[in-house]
Amino acid sequence: MKQLFEIDLKDYKETDTVFRRPSARAIIIKDDKIALVYSKKEKYYKFPGGGIHDDEDKKEALIREVREEVGLVVIPESIREYGSVLRRQKSTVKDGEIFEQENYYYFCDVEDRVVGQDLDAYEDKAGFVLKIVDIDEAIATNAAYSSEDYFNEIMIKRDRRMLEMAKQELGWK
Repeated sequence: MKQLFEIDLKDYKETDTVFRRPSARAIIIKDDKIALVYSKKEKYYKFPGGGIHDDEDKKEALIREVREEVGLVVIPESIREYGSVLRRQKSTVKDGEIFEQENYYYFCDVEDRVVGQDLDAYEDKAGFVLKIVDIDEAIATNAAYSSEDYFNEIMIKRDRRMLEMAKQELGWK
């Protein structure tokens, strides 16, 4: 998969250990809008998706994560590679550790039904819900986002840039 861009804060020591957490993320278009996760608490949009478990491939993780986070059912044969974004920064969890995340983005279609979410505790606390919105609304919301949580802020900057790239890829004005 082609790398679209890289975010490397270089706020760590090269001798630090590396914690890798690859993820798969969905770009889902519905009626000229985009399906995203919205955090009711933090007031940002992000692409549905998340961590890839050791025992699954990227597409399996994509299907699982989209269902868990927003209750949408991905049609497996519709999954198309878009590109990846590498993120590297000092861990906020463990001293002396680098957080490295290769985010694999896929265009995909979903069934015309919504099933129940299966949120992790932190996702539930953030108030994750499915929103199908105009892409410009999502870009503007994320552009205005700021947080005391620098880790979240970098994630939202990444997804804002991905929203802008998806808009261009789709030929939307």
